[in-house]
Amino acid sequence: MQARVPSELLLQKFISCLGVRNVSADPAKNEHFRKGWRSGGGEALAVLFPQSLIQAWDALKLCVEHNCIIIMQAANTGLTEGSTPSGNEYDRPVIVINMLAIDNLHLINNAEQVIGFPGTTLHQLEKQLSVEKRAPHSVIGSSCLGASVIGGVANNSGGALIKRGPAYTELSLFAKIDEHGELVLVNHLGIELGDTPKEVLTRLENKEYKQTGLSQGDRLASDKEYVKRLKDIDADTPSRFNADKRRLYEASGCAGKLAVFAVRLDTHPISSQEQTFYIATNDTHELTMLRRKMLSDFDDLPEVAEYMHRDIFDVSEKYGKDTFLAVQYLGTDLLPKMFALKGRFDAIFNKYKWLPRYISDKSMQLIAMCFPSHLPKRILEYRQKYEHHLILKVSNDNIEKTQRFLTQYFDGSEHGSFLVCDKEEAKKAYLHRFAAAGAAIRYHTLFEKSVGDILALDIALRRNDLNWFEKLPAEIDSALEKKLYYGHFFCYVFHQDYILKKGTDAKQIKMMMLKHLNARGAKYPAEHNVGHLYEAEPDLQNFYRELDPTNSFNPGVGKMEKTQRNCACCL
Repeated sequence: MQARVPSELLLQKFISCLGVRNVSADPAKNEHFRKGWRSGGGEALAVLFPQSLIQAWDALKLCVEHNCIIIMQAANTGLTEGSTPSGNEYDRPVIVINMLAIDNLHLINNAEQVIGFPGTTLHQLEKQLSVEKRAPHSVIGSSCLGASVIGGVANNSGGALIKRGPAYTELSLFAKIDEHGELVLVNHLGIELGDTPKEVLTRLENKEYKQTGLSQGDRLASDKEYVKRLKDIDADTPSRFNADKRRLYEASGCAGKLAVFAVRLDTHPISSQEQTFYIATNDTHELTMLRRKMLSDFDDLPEVAEYMHRDIFDVSEKYGKDTFLAVQYLGTDLLPKMFALKGRFDAIFNKYKWLPRYISDKSMQLIAMCFPSHLPKRILEYRQKYEHHLILKVSNDNIEKTQRFLTQYFDGSEHGSFLVCDKEEAKKAYLHRFAAAGAAIRYHTLFEKSVGDILALDIALRRNDLNWFEKLPAEIDSALEKKLYYGHFFCYVFHQDYILKKGTDAKQIKMMMLKHLNARGAKYPAEHNVGHLYEAEPDLQNFYRELDPTNSFNPGVGKMEKTQRNCACCL
């Protein structure tokens, strides 16, 4: 690495490499790319927008040559501040490389697998695969419209689909900085593309390789063991969580500690028939035993089992209504662009102190209130009767079996019941759940003057835990304005959003909350990764150090050090 050059000279080198339109050094214009989706952010010398894999490689070479910190970014939809700078306490210039423009998508092996590029979005993948009657690992989530496929892999994201586990592959193409400070390209896609970085990246981007009959050897392109793991209902560990050593492998779980150029993933067949059941009860034990019986007794598991507590039901009904209506009437195609536009709009107008904050949120909320009730009558009636709600989707031969099971299970029950949803009810039930995470944020935004901070946790409970619905100690409970619970019930992964009372010390409450979760044997985060909000467990810290021995990619993630390392001793 050579001596540091003046900022202006370094910026000129980036402009020569990428073109003036693809380098943004004006803090007023690039703020959107330096701020987290929910929180966090920091300064950067520049935000770069490479338009090809070769441009991305050349930009990385410049960063390494001039000893810059590199923060890889795609859609910037992460919820734990992991794809932006965090504060300004870095010891080297910070460069954000936004890869969203490189959005190629290659279907290979007769669409049974896919090669996703840095800007390939989950929405794009889902849409293209639907033509082939195939589905991706995950379906799009409410809090991450426009989320990238590689972002999901890098964060071991989970999702709502029961059978598929965390996003995982052992087949990837990535750049890393070795212990000597050298940038190297590693091709583990299982595809012969040449010897030099230029050959490999050009041939991949131009599809200069055979698309069928591609072998993968012993490497996995998805988590093949997850169903077996879920069915082990008496295990004393969670089914999935971000620090699980089983699913940390190169790009998978790397959290931006590598520059990932492509991943190869399995796709999945779309079911020919599906049926949704809407289950509700006032007795948590009924849901506990339902989960245990179905996981242990059913050979073919359900597709989806999404939980909502009555309180998040209410918040989603009122404060997620605009998202619900937008999807219902506009579809999902326009939503990523709309949310990106909203982010830029807020970044501009929130700077003017004389204007009310969050004009876009307040406007959308007012517009949504003009529309009539959007939820089905039978589901609203269940909301009045029952506290705990479960949306269960099954497919093919499981449909009749599940209906018989539920009929027998709730026969004579004084606490719960179920509905066999028609297509309209099913669609709206999922949309309602889809809007929940954004609704919690909307509620906090609109009432920011009267409530405290929002503490958003995603946790994984032990598979054998019978008491999944938490009872908080009085000293924590008394500090909370609202407790909002929802999540992936059969996986025992819960999203728990806490709105604190005004004046409450958020750091203290978080520390108490995490101590409480530790006592329960829970793991956190479950699927949003540590970012800059959680301390990485020792196994995860060791993994990060192995991937990035000089601490040049995304330093500080997992609350680790931000300073440079430049030795082989960490390996």
